[in-house]
Amino acid sequence: MTTPTPFGIRLHDAIERTGRLCVGIDPTARDLDAWSLPDDARGAARFAAAIIEASAGQVPVVKPQAAYFERFGPDGVVALADTIRLAHAAGLLVLLDAKRGDIGSTNAAYAEAYLRAGAPLGVDAMTVSPVAGVASLAPFVDVARAEGAGLFVLARTSNPEAYASQTARETDGGTVAEHVLAWLRAQNAGQDVGSFGCVFGATVDDSHDALAGLHAFVLAPGLGAQGATADDLARRFRDGRFVLPTTSRAIAAAGPSLRAVAAAVTDTVEACTDALRPVRVQDSAR
Repeated sequence: MTTPTPFGIRLHDAIERTGRLCVGIDPTARDLDAWSLPDDARGAARFAAAIIEASAGQVPVVKPQAAYFERFGPDGVVALADTIRLAHAAGLLVLLDAKRGDIGSTNAAYAEAYLRAGAPLGVDAMTVSPVAGVASLAPFVDVARAEGAGLFVLARTSNPEAYASQTARETDGGTVAEHVLAWLRAQNAGQDVGSFGCVFGATVDDSHDALAGLHAFVLAPGLGAQGATADDLARRFRDGRFVLPTTSRAIAAAGPSLRAVAAAVTDTVEACTDALRPVRVQDSAR
């Protein structure tokens, strides 16, 4: 039986072929209206197809937000499944933004649903929440290792309301985010490019020491509509090789013209790749 190539390696290689950006697919009511699409599962599917077409060959990965499909019920879930298949057919990795997280047995079911090869909603990686404790995420790790999939665990997110809980101190004096990152280091131990990364906002200033030794990709939301720039990424993240900036609203705002959306993707990829590659590699070698 062939051992699947780990997600971290696949993402690294895809970035080398294209550029450094994850494009979010968020079919919000606002964006569907701006694109003159119906606010239903059909509109969401058409929106997603356009984002995929504009992104294919330019970025390594797209990130559908599950909630914006699920709000349409069963038809929305079918639209999400179709979106995943369409992205894979276009040569894109798929990172599902689902932020699932519960007790271990429930997480095992989530992992089967999203990370098992051949599952109707099977993707290459997904976001998960450690709200029930990092040990509860073990079923996700087990399935991901077996399938060559990846995880991005919430650590320090870009939304301000998360600050209090993610920086709360535990009994040993470390913060919740620090404990999450320590657990991730253990999962990636011995790997040059691990498959178990974190979500760490591009608007957060304390990333330098926190992310040292992670050896996995950092999904960095906050670019564009939340105020972070490509230069902020270079300033805030010590090792640019492992930073995966993500944006959705700034790309969708260029639509509905497919040519304009593709141009927005091109411009953002170039800005992020240029900002992160040369300076950060020099810094990491010091």
